Amino acid sequence: MLLSNSLSRLGRAGSAALPPILALLAACVLFSLFLLVQGISPGAVFGNIYDGAFGSWFSWQNSMQRAAPIMLTALCVAVTAKLGLIVIGAEGALVLGGLGAALAGLALQGWLPPLATQTGLLLAGAVVGGLWIGFAGALRHYRGVNETISTLLLTYIAIAVLNHLVEGPLRDPASLNNPSTYPLDWNVMIGEIPGTSIHWGFAFAVAACIVFWVLVNRTTFGFAVRMIGGNPQAAKLSGIPVGKVLLLACALGGAAAGLAGAVEVAAVHGAANSSLAVGYGFTGILVAFIARQNALAIIAVAILLGGLEASSGVVQRRMDLPDATLVVFQGIAFLCVLASEAIQGRLRMPQLFRPREAV
Repeated sequence: MLLSNSLSRLGRAGSAALPPILALLAACVLFSLFLLVQGISPGAVFGNIYDGAFGSWFSWQNSMQRAAPIMLTALCVAVTAKLGLIVIGAEGALVLGGLGAALAGLALQGWLPPLATQTGLLLAGAVVGGLWIGFAGALRHYRGVNETISTLLLTYIAIAVLNHLVEGPLRDPASLNNPSTYPLDWNVMIGEIPGTSIHWGFAFAVAACIVFWVLVNRTTFGFAVRMIGGNPQAAKLSGIPVGKVLLLACALGGAAAGLAGAVEVAAVHGAANSSLAVGYGFTGILVAFIARQNALAIIAVAILLGGLEASSGVVQRRMDLPDATLVVFQGIAFLCVLASEAIQGRLRMPQLFRPREAV
């Protein structure tokens, strides 16, 4: 019986993974045709992508470092998708989370020990991000505003707020070419995992994915989320407080994206500036859909997409291609993943074990 259940779970997991895998393969074929039309060797491009992403330990570290914010923004999309919501505003939560973390760090440094300051700025980023996406959830629940449109518009508002503040009242006069807030002290910056050049933000992101997986799959709150996503009316009739669950899930998703911004400030940039808005939130959408909103699968997919981001410079230098080339590949992959939803449930892995029918 144990073997039967294990094989059955393996078969279900394989059936769920098959459509996105086929979608990625289709994206590779279409991207290869795109390159061939221009007279570019697809083999050379994919070879350079591999070298830049996973060809050496240095490449692996670069890929994992870039995967950290992608994981956290993907969680924002994934946890709300379990409710049946399409939230695409993780970029806005990341941007404002980074701004909130920078301001909290500046306010706390010198008054609290470095570890307490780090904790405070990370919490500030998570709270700001949670409030931002939670606001979109409130608009959806109380006013019926479509969350896809509202979160997209809120993203542009968040970026505009960031640019206004860092180029105006919060600008450090010493930041000339790239307007920024005043920098954080070196002792409150998040360091690197010993023996690597990967900052601790990667470990935080992996831990967050594990926590979210347990939350969604092993708690009554997760059951309520899945119940609402499957049938909101049935959830209401069962006594589930749909509004509270929706608001909490949106706030948790936003907190993950806000934490991504805080990590970028405290581990990479050292201040809040326009470099926070580089598209990690939009890449997180692709990651969440490829991983089919599974928080554990998000870890692997985010590293894969982080590698794609890390290899763009290698492709640009070695093949003299514009840096938007791999953005085209991401766009093709996203379209293929969306198309794969049409075959979800129709393709199944071969059944490895068929239990004996009852007589």
